[in-house]
Amino acid sequence: MPRRKALLIGINYYGSSHQLKGCINDAYNMREYLVRGRGYSSDPADMVMLTDAPENRGTPYEPTGHNMMSAFQWLVTGNRPGDSVFISYSGHGGQVPDPDGDRDSGFDDTICPVDFERRGQITSDTLHKAIVSPMHPAVRLTIVFDCCHSGSAVELPYVFRPDEDGSVKMIDNVKEGINLAMAAKHLVQGGFTVDKIQDAKALIGGAQSFFHSLQHRPEPSDEDGLGEEHFVEDWSHEGKDVWMFSGCADDQTSADTSVAGQATGTPKVPLGPGVYPLTSLGAMSYAFIKTMTENPQQSYVNVLQDTRLLLKQQYAQIPQLSVGGHYNLNQWVSV
Repeated sequence: MPRRKALLIGINYYGSSHQLKGCINDAYNMREYLVRGRGYSSDPADMVMLTDAPENRGTPYEPTGHNMMSAFQWLVTGNRPGDSVFISYSGHGGQVPDPDGDRDSGFDDTICPVDFERRGQITSDTLHKAIVSPMHPAVRLTIVFDCCHSGSAVELPYVFRPDEDGSVKMIDNVKEGINLAMAAKHLVQGGFTVDKIQDAKALIGGAQSFFHSLQHRPEPSDEDGLGEEHFVEDWSHEGKDVWMFSGCADDQTSADTSVAGQATGTPKVPLGPGVYPLTSLGAMSYAFIKTMTENPQQSYVNVLQDTRLLLKQQYAQIPQLSVGGHYNLNQWVSV
């Protein structure tokens, strides 16, 4: 019988100047959704939660960089064809200077363990090698990242490039000969505004990406809106069955997970039957759980469209969908 494993990480950074409110709640709500809605077992052999709740301090369940890397190894090893593996991360996302020169912004995306100020952040390249590369190609890995700068946080080789509502019609304007002014207008409509950039690195990196887009046509995509990302490592040859929903584009911040540590509070909409909102939540985690709870049988494109529509009502961030291969995005979500 196929096995299901899950790793759920939520970091509030208690007592620091970067403290958040809803990230641990995100992990608990994701557990509730997986157990009640998708048939996962909450047994520690099948589901591991790392949070910086006080009771986890000094234990293997504290989300330090070391413990997170160990948990990644547990998640991706011992799997067999047909198994399903799930990982969610809710916490700070950051950026560090790109040493390889493959990013237009000049920065690599990162996630921030609870001890990142002392031990450093985990870069997108490291995450890919830890989470994606070791995966068996016949095991499906689903990733949900609710953090800033998360669009390519694990460097998946293909990204769905629709318009802000999740439709392909605007991304196909490349093939129709759209001019550079329209491309710039599309970026602005997509939520790229200076007032959403809350730290200097994001401001510089976002601005560089923006002006780069003014000088170059948008990256090409196929008729389904699926385009290839370009990193120093050619990850496209791996052919991993990996699907990632992320809270925002690389040049955006996420509600309740901004670098400045400003929380948004709980969205005033119930999550759905059997899923109970706690005091504060990350916007992307909320949208993903609500969307999947209300309609469990829908395609990957539909989930992206629904999460974007839901968040558009209150937030500027635009959820992203990335994949490990050139797959059919209209297939039903399998978690």
